[in-house]
Amino acid sequence: MNAISLFSGAGGMDIGFERAGVSILWANEFNSDAVETYRTNHPHTYVEHADIREAKKSLYKYSSKDIQLVFGGPPCQGFSVAGKMDPTDERSTMIWEFFDVVEMVSPHFFVMENVKALGELTRWKQVRNKIFNRAKELGYYCFSRILNAADFGVPQKRERVFFIGVRSSDINIENAFDAIVESKKKPRSTLRDCLLSVGVAGTPENPLSCTAKISLATNPVIRKSPYAGMLFNGMGRPLDFEGQSNTLPASMGGNKTPIVDERLLHDPSAEKWVEKYHESLVNNSLNQEVSVPNFLRRLTIKEAAAIQTFPPDYIFRGGKSSIYRQIGNAVPCNLAQCVAETVIELESHIK
Repeated sequence: MNAISLFSGAGGMDIGFERAGVSILWANEFNSDAVETYRTNHPHTYVEHADIREAKKSLYKYSSKDIQLVFGGPPCQGFSVAGKMDPTDERSTMIWEFFDVVEMVSPHFFVMENVKALGELTRWKQVRNKIFNRAKELGYYCFSRILNAADFGVPQKRERVFFIGVRSSDINIENAFDAIVESKKKPRSTLRDCLLSVGVAGTPENPLSCTAKISLATNPVIRKSPYAGMLFNGMGRPLDFEGQSNTLPASMGGNKTPIVDERLLHDPSAEKWVEKYHESLVNNSLNQEVSVPNFLRRLTIKEAAAIQTFPPDYIFRGGKSSIYRQIGNAVPCNLAQCVAETVIELESHIK
């Protein structure tokens, strides 16, 4: 199956689709560092470095005979609960550029990824309906599903909506999609296993890449879990190694970078400092000044990439902040692979 990739970023979604057997002939990305990252790791794909509104003009040479799939994740900031949720945000209009490409190429399938909020909040119901109507105008049966990356071997609780478009009038296609996806679910992997596989932080294999100081919040926000709320300054929360991380933000690189207890990572029997500190706040039992221990550190670039299930040898281009952003913006490779494999298997169900 040949494909066009839109809003390709560093190529996380593309890695997953390639693993599933998709050949990506053409890709588009606007960010310069992400383009260099993509080109470095996808040497056989032509990458158009331009605004999609200009880049799409070169796609008239393709048709459904050449391209069977268009996929990508238009910018999500305008729809995200982590942003301003502004419907007038110019980035939100990029979903319609996605459909312009679908109209031009007329592939058998399309897959459009975005934040969970676009798929479920009442605030965006009109936008969802417009998406479904636009797809119908172009001759596609379109439906959406919210999938959690943690169900597909990703050590991260990252939920995303996928709009699936199929050139078929068979409404049973949704049931087929759900059944295939269900068969691909995997036991949840832990952060501990993931981070230990990367290597010891501070070594050449896993260099320390974020030097943002870790300090206790003057006015901590306390939640039931010590791994939620805000115990430290900034939005960087401590990681629970026995479970999965929360969604890695694109704003990593400074004090929003998650926090790792290096001692506990390598010794599960060690004192759980964060949990003990959280308990003292809950019980209001602090009786002396507390300082941050030196075994707390920030998540490294290599570790963040591993959580997103990038290959260990994936090469990122740009400065540290740019690389953290590229990783945080990516679709987890394992999640993308599941979606791509499901779409490929759907072909046999189309009447």
